[in-house]
Amino acid sequence: MKKSDCIFCKLASGEIPSNTIYEEERFRVILDAAPASKGHALILPKDHYANLYEIDEEVAGEAMKLAKRLAARMTELLKCDGFNLVQNNGAAAGQTVFHFHLHLIPRYKEMKNDDILIWTKELFTEDEMKEICGSLKEGIAKEL
Repeated sequence: MKKSDCIFCKLASGEIPSNTIYEEERFRVILDAAPASKGHALILPKDHYANLYEIDEEVAGEAMKLAKRLAARMTELLKCDGFNLVQNNGAAAGQTVFHFHLHLIPRYKEMKNDDILIWTKELFTEDEMKEICGSLKEGIAKEL
């Protein structure tokens, strides 16, 4: 299923030309148009899923397996020093295009843009951490 007004659906289907580096039945992998580093790419499912909450679990698993294979090959080809996999869900998390996509970001020691994925850590008391842990553990056990 595709969404007619989704730019990533159009990129994934080839309706809009892109710098495609890999394609298979369920995915197209393209270079990011506004890259954070040399080789920054996006894994785009060809079917539309707004985010991680909507994506079919099998497709999500295939995306991660593809990311693993691509990261290994890209590291070899680009001679990068590390790799980030980034997947944002919701505007509050930095998602700007509401079509599930996984960023493959090669990292280089000499990068000018070395603040990718840096956040200010929040401090919680030991009691707050225990409360957070307990509520998550209980809620997750009920659902999974």
